[in-house]
Amino acid sequence: MQSQWLFPISALQLTPSVVTSSYTVAKELYDRSRGVEFLFRLGSSLGLPTSAMFTAAIWFHRFFMRYSMEDYHRQDVAASCIFLATKTEECGRKLRDVARVCQAKITGNDVSLIHSESPEVNQLQNVILLTEEVLLEALCFDFVAPSPHAELIDLFDAYQEDTRVQDYAWSIAHDSYRTPLCILFPPRIIASACYVLAQRAVDGPHSASLAARISASPPSASLPTPPSHKPASPDASRFAVEYYRFAEEDIAKVSGALSILLEYYSVQDTQNAPHVLPLTTISPPTSSPRPKLYEPFSQAPQTSSQLASVPATGTSSRTPISSYGGNTPAKTPLHFTEQPEKAVREPTKKTVARLDLS
Repeated sequence: MQSQWLFPISALQLTPSVVTSSYTVAKELYDRSRGVEFLFRLGSSLGLPTSAMFTAAIWFHRFFMRYSMEDYHRQDVAASCIFLATKTEECGRKLRDVARVCQAKITGNDVSLIHSESPEVNQLQNVILLTEEVLLEALCFDFVAPSPHAELIDLFDAYQEDTRVQDYAWSIAHDSYRTPLCILFPPRIIASACYVLAQRAVDGPHSASLAARISASPPSASLPTPPSHKPASPDASRFAVEYYRFAEEDIAKVSGALSILLEYYSVQDTQNAPHVLPLTTISPPTSSPRPKLYEPFSQAPQTSSQLASVPATGTSSRTPISSYGGNTPAKTPLHFTEQPEKAVREPTKKTVARLDLS
């Protein structure tokens, strides 16, 4: 049965952010990546287990398949996803603590300098709760969020691979949440793509290509071989595909997931992430006919509010300016009365100054 949370890649061209606003696909994916980065930093500062952060990241991507990023700020949604995950994953944190840490991340201050009774913290608590209501509606109260990391553990247990491959695959699976893979492919496909890409990166440029590693049959299967009484030795480079006994349709999905991962890595700053450099030299398994999803931010079209905004003090010069000029967008739930049927916009509301740390 097809999950309601798995979409075709073409659906990224039809998200609310793209259809109802000035967002491009590249711009939305860029802001999604920043939102998940903010979510991970928030969860880490709260001491949450990685399983809770992965669940929250999946909800984050699901939310923006039904709501526009112009209507709900990515940091508000990230905080609400984290707060909800602390309840469903049984690692409870108080709302005030989540709001304090979130305020510290937004303003770039140490959490010890954020007073728990400050108006900003109280305001942020209301934002988190109001956004959580919309989040629950968007999720249809479906909290199940399977992770590719569980599938990777099965692969690691089934084949004692080089620990470098395991570490690389684990890191790539972390990075996959900064892409929309979790709403495009099932966890088994994502895990296989991460595993195969990690093998290729560790084996080096002179090893088997990605296409050979995920082909339906070994490249040498059609070649005549001399008779032998010895059993064929397993091909480690094809382990993931053979372990899951993927059909042609599944292999095509693995190929699509690999292409998106490599496209994502191709636009990253390799100077500040040297471990990404080997991945940027790897060719995708097939040339995809789909439109390009990612592009360097300097080339991406910017919204009018972004062009007029000014970076907050202390922000790195290479950190892109927030899409909303450092302020909560006008349609955040905080800017409506609590009666949705009236939905009267408040004439004035103090906005939250945001330091773009993601």
